[in-house]
Amino acid sequence: MRSSPEKKLSKDAIKAWRVSLSIFIFFLVLGLFFLWGYKLLSPESGFISTWTLIAISLTLVVITALGIFFIPKIRWQRWSYQVDEHEIDLQSGIFIITRTLVPIKRVQHVDTRQGPILRSYNLADVTISTAATTHRIPALDETVADQVRDQISKFARLAEEDV
Repeated sequence: MRSSPEKKLSKDAIKAWRVSLSIFIFFLVLGLFFLWGYKLLSPESGFISTWTLIAISLTLVVITALGIFFIPKIRWQRWSYQVDEHEIDLQSGIFIITRTLVPIKRVQHVDTRQGPILRSYNLADVTISTAATTHRIPALDETVADQVRDQISKFARLAEEDV
């Protein structure tokens, strides 16, 4: 069996993923507050029971604790990639490990993307497009992302010339 890819994502990916998830959970909590407010202001309404709201609240607390404190670190530990002149090797997953090999000659174009959260940590995603789908290497340092993008592009041009 082939060895795992050697290159890792930036350690700052953990922080960026935590911030992204915190923003998402903030909106979930806001919605939950509206439900609690509706329940408290109109208790005779049978819209949702108090026990259901308590169950939703406790579930949200557990998901928040796992999602912010544990999952980003495990996700970072499991993510790795390798780029060579023949293929791009991607490995990711927390419970189910996914291993993807993208042949360089199938690459149509490669981009770097950077949202506001990634930008604040000087990170960028590399997206690799083939005719069938798009693959992503998340949260690389900006300079590394540019190098990986340029390297994949160079290998793809060389593979095109060989055909």
